[in-house]
Amino acid sequence: MNHAEEDFIRVTDGEIGLVAPKDFRSSKEFTFESGQTIPEFSLRYEAYGDLNSKRDNAILVAHALTGDHHCAGVHSLHDRKPGWWNSMIGPGKPIDTNRFFVICANCIGGCQGSTGPMSIDPNTGKPYNLTFPFVAIRDMVRSQKILLDTLEISELYAVIGGSMGGMQVMQWAIEYPDFVKRIIPMATTWRQNAQAIAFDEVGRQAIMQDPKWLQGNYAEGEGPDVGLAIARMMAHITYLSDRGMERKFGRRRPTGKGNRYSFDIQFEVESYLRYQGESFINRFDANTYLYFTRALGYFDLAHSYGSLDKAFQNLKCKALSVGFTSDWLFPPEQNREIVLAMLRQGVRASYTQLDLDLGHDSFLVESDELFNLVRDFLAS
Repeated sequence: MNHAEEDFIRVTDGEIGLVAPKDFRSSKEFTFESGQTIPEFSLRYEAYGDLNSKRDNAILVAHALTGDHHCAGVHSLHDRKPGWWNSMIGPGKPIDTNRFFVICANCIGGCQGSTGPMSIDPNTGKPYNLTFPFVAIRDMVRSQKILLDTLEISELYAVIGGSMGGMQVMQWAIEYPDFVKRIIPMATTWRQNAQAIAFDEVGRQAIMQDPKWLQGNYAEGEGPDVGLAIARMMAHITYLSDRGMERKFGRRRPTGKGNRYSFDIQFEVESYLRYQGESFINRFDANTYLYFTRALGYFDLAHSYGSLDKAFQNLKCKALSVGFTSDWLFPPEQNREIVLAMLRQGVRASYTQLDLDLGHDSFLVESDELFNLVRDFLAS
């Protein structure tokens, strides 16, 4: 580490500072929920803090649909963009790395270093593309468990995540009831409603109708960028709320736009959405988007276990579910239903609803209310 890096870490009091991803590789065959297999797999992950001597102070953070393993810290002096939950994780923060060993892995099927559709199939020497097995939330959790077993983690103090991450949180508690001690699912659902499934289908069709999709057989860097950008723009609208968008953008018009009688950008919200679409194609793979949105649609705890109550009947953990009033993608009542089902099974569960105006993405914002909830629950 050079002096510049040391100085950077010193001046960022309360921050994790510089971090580097790690790659876990399993040489054993992995069987997906669909029955399909791959001969080996990798998971890219980041870890912060230290394991204690009992190896029981680990917290797993599960990422959402378009998230990844980089949830805290920065990667270099030149790339100081912090991880997606940097406000939540770090020394003295709600998920306190002075106390906990925090780990976050890019999900199997992903495109940020974990094995997914763009990875090379060892059997053919070519990318999997659409021959990659369909991915379920349970597959994400089971592959993460293999990683944790390799790290010799004896139990999870907590599993925390929002949206698709919240689905993983619940699956962890169901799949490994003796291993998981606490869970915090946020802005999530035990099954998507028809509206959420419909939005995901529009995004998939935007990708699949792009001429450059080529039935999923595009080369890296030459994929359906237009379709993927449109899918991102449309999905991002569902992550926000009318109240939040009105406060942030209203009907404000960008400066320097002369001719109003055109189909060029006329409002700031249009510019924002185009930026979201353009930046997304530089970090995400279109086929992964197809696979992960299908995983969201397939996730249905009542169907998988006979009923929602039966899904939670063997849970041994404490639970805190957090919903947000402005979330219309996974509305508060869907988060409340999770806790009611847990309570009927005798689980020590509680529900909190926060009035934040950023919609589905409210779990990502800096909020004292949310921070205190997480801090107090982890301290209990």
